[in-house]
Amino acid sequence: MSCYRLLALDMDGTLLTSDKRISPRTLQAMRVAAERGVHVALSTGRAVTELFEYRAQLRGVVRYGSLLSGGLVYDLDRDERIALRAFEPQLALRVVAQGLAEDAMVHVMTDAHSAATRRDVDRMHLLGQGVYQEMFRQQCTFVDDPAAFVRQQEGHVCKINLYHPSAEARERSRAALAGLPLQPVVGEAASLELTPAGVSKALGLELLCAHLGIGLEQCVAVGDAGNDVDALEAAGLAVAMGNATPEACAVADARVADNDHDGIVEVIERWF
Repeated sequence: MSCYRLLALDMDGTLLTSDKRISPRTLQAMRVAAERGVHVALSTGRAVTELFEYRAQLRGVVRYGSLLSGGLVYDLDRDERIALRAFEPQLALRVVAQGLAEDAMVHVMTDAHSAATRRDVDRMHLLGQGVYQEMFRQQCTFVDDPAAFVRQQEGHVCKINLYHPSAEARERSRAALAGLPLQPVVGEAASLELTPAGVSKALGLELLCAHLGIGLEQCVAVGDAGNDVDALEAAGLAVAMGNATPEACAVADARVADNDHDGIVEVIERWF
């Protein structure tokens, strides 16, 4: 019998195929694992609202999520918050101001909202985020002023993404925000994902394991990119997808097929 009790899956580039689907074969393998008593969980930068198109598929298979890059641990069955780590208001406002100064799309994420301006959503394809544009159009809370939204959501803002028009602009933002109590992670295209210092996917896994009464050594984490590295390092077994970046592969204990060829099935068959 496997010593592993928790399977923590990144979504984009890991659980999801390149066209943002969950393959039937992968979903069936996850269902079988769940029926055997494995806790199958999400470990993602996405917000609760950004799971909307997958919730029906995952019902009865995935109960828990470490969301917002560890800022929110959530019970999906009960629609209930387990743990929350939010920004100090002035720090969140400083991040928003830096994004606006670089003409970045400012994406503010809370325990209940994924918010941006309509103008920014309309130009996502110009910011290297076109694959997510339709999702944003369907589930985004449109705001006129990101800073005003942050003030209204005091105590609930867990993550802010800045989608820059260029890598150079992203590096200027990273330099400008250096030294502040932030956990910056370079994301897709020219994005910069920001959470409060100490908040990470590793923290999310730790909080989820504590809730479940199991140790991190009993967790298998699967990911594909730099924003998965801390979770991979924290887990008992770290698995990189076949499409993973060199950064993720460097900390992985094993590698499986890519996200378009059911790498998750391989994880379940080998370790569960």
